[in-house]
Amino acid sequence: MAAAAIAVHGCHRGGDRDDLVLWAMGSEGDAAAQLVREFERANPALHVRVQTLPWSAAHEKILTAFVGDSMPDAFQAGNTWLPELRELGAIDAIDARLDASATLDRADFFPGVLDTNVIEGVTWGLPWYVDTRLLFYRRDLLERAGVAEVPATWDAWRDAMTLLAEHPATADGHAILLPMREWEVPVILALGNRAELLRDHDRFGNFRSPPVRAAFAWYLDLFTRGLAPRASASTSGNLYQDFARGAFAYYVTGPWNLGELAKRLPAELAESWDTAPMPAARAGEPGLSLAGVRAWWCRRRARKDDAWRLIEFLAAPERQSALTRLTGDLPASRSAWTRSGLADAPRTRAFYAQLQSLRATPKIPEWEQIATSIARHAESMIRGEETLDAGLADLDADVDQILAKRRWLLDRANAVTPAPVGSDAPSASTAEPHAP
Repeated sequence: MAAAAIAVHGCHRGGDRDDLVLWAMGSEGDAAAQLVREFERANPALHVRVQTLPWSAAHEKILTAFVGDSMPDAFQAGNTWLPELRELGAIDAIDARLDASATLDRADFFPGVLDTNVIEGVTWGLPWYVDTRLLFYRRDLLERAGVAEVPATWDAWRDAMTLLAEHPATADGHAILLPMREWEVPVILALGNRAELLRDHDRFGNFRSPPVRAAFAWYLDLFTRGLAPRASASTSGNLYQDFARGAFAYYVTGPWNLGELAKRLPAELAESWDTAPMPAARAGEPGLSLAGVRAWWCRRRARKDDAWRLIEFLAAPERQSALTRLTGDLPASRSAWTRSGLADAPRTRAFYAQLQSLRATPKIPEWEQIATSIARHAESMIRGEETLDAGLADLDADVDQILAKRRWLLDRANAVTPAPVGSDAPSASTAEPHAP
């Protein structure tokens, strides 16, 4: 997940008082509890009860609460859960409230960040903080290998990795760490190559299309050349020790590792590493990455005014800046970056640049199942158990199976409400699944 949004659910009454109940996830729960105290001072008639949930249990608990009609007034969740909660009717659209807000400006959110909470032109959540992935690298190793500049394109990046692999001072390691059971990097490359992962209104897989195939071929070539290690899911016994000893010079990861590397690397390497935006598929284009967002959302029931007031307060730039101070999370609005000085600070300025160029994964409830299938087939191709073309064909077949129920539901809806005359929307009779 890379950013966070807050959702409002107006159906729960906690304790003996008519409290507003807020569910916040992970370490941000403690930060939310601190920020809420300021909200209560500004709104003395309202009391907020913050409940902190682990991310590992949050999805199931939200769904269970929805089924049991016991959801909180507001909750935090990741953007990949949005399509499912929207289809269930568990959250409320917020466009009218956002446009009327005196404290929030739609244009202040990074476009790619806000877009993760928009489906079919309707906004459902307020971004709170963001994750995205980009390059972490050892500057000293690159300099020893004669790499003077941060690569701006895939070709320059591969050339730099080749120099790293061949140079005597760095040849005892690999150029890049690419954990084989992670789907993010091949998807980032595909999206950066202007690919569409699904086709026909997200009804079928599109992994055999030329842009996706080219991205996967480039990714697999790094393993074929020995630039990335073929290793297990853990790939590195100790990521930070291996990065420190030069076992690899590049790693595609997110802001959670800014603090970890600063804390775990030896003092002599404190100035030897840096971050950079993702290289682009072609010169003259920005390198794209994924938008991971944590957001606050609203449900379609009573007490929405009070719940909106709470999430509007928490999503304001001042509170996003405060969250950064408390947790190190990166804010979702530009003004919060300026306020906190992150836009020009070493290592975080690369994230600021990357946040200008994001793409969301397909906004459908089945995405997490699809992502798991991508990781499985990517690992199989890396290990040589499948060829590139066979692996992508199998991946398309898996995705088509995952989306079978979606097609059935959409076909039924189209049968009830036919497309307008002259519409270019595909009909059920013309949309055929990929052959296995």
